[in-house]
Amino acid sequence: MTGSTQGIGQAIAAGLAAAGARVGVNGRSKESVERAITELGEGDFVPVPADVTTAEGAAAALDAVGPADILVNNLGIFGAQPALEISDDDWRRYFEVNVLAAVRLTRSVLPGMRERGWGRVLYIASDSAVVIPAEMIHYGVSKTALLGVARGFAKEAAGSGVTVNSVIAGPTHTGGVEDFVYSLVDKGLPWDEAQREFMRSHRPQSLLQRLIEPEEIANMVVYLSSPLASATTGGAVRVDGGYVDAILP
Repeated sequence: MTGSTQGIGQAIAAGLAAAGARVGVNGRSKESVERAITELGEGDFVPVPADVTTAEGAAAALDAVGPADILVNNLGIFGAQPALEISDDDWRRYFEVNVLAAVRLTRSVLPGMRERGWGRVLYIASDSAVVIPAEMIHYGVSKTALLGVARGFAKEAAGSGVTVNSVIAGPTHTGGVEDFVYSLVDKGLPWDEAQREFMRSHRPQSLLQRLIEPEEIANMVVYLSSPLASATTGGAVRVDGGYVDAILP
């Protein structure tokens, strides 16, 4: 799986390994991959240091893991930028990293999955795909594109035993988030109270009223990767704590 050395990606790697999968841990550097595997502890992990945003890096990653039964496209970048200041190069970079890298890997693994009659392809999207954030529309639109990519490849895999889905992740407790929360609420509050105050004041549409833990998103990915989810394909499955105010995405 791509982008699995920290945060949601690392939690997914741990969840898949606990379910019995042999998991390729991917990051740009050998050092980050080795650190992540050490932190992950028990499990069957394969180090995959590679820049999967390039064709050469993607090929190297696939060579490292061999034929894949499950592909989790988690790699993504984000950052705030005024809409009218997002340059063509910025737009291209977000689509190269957040969309095209996943498309390239899917194009590589899907034929083998179809031949074997089983496979799972997943894209980690975001509530920003549906609720486009004004402060980073290039990020939001790239995640919207992933929803379409998943639906399209699900049609390509129709009837083959391979399922393709996207996962819409909501506001999540990842690295740096605690500092961000405490920049907006009373620094004297205990963490549980601080995050709930943050959600009430700054993310009031959340029905969960707390940040989502990475492991909670991993749980959905593990389920969708399993034989139990054999009839779920072409979907955008939400783990957003009710953040998106809609019955469907």
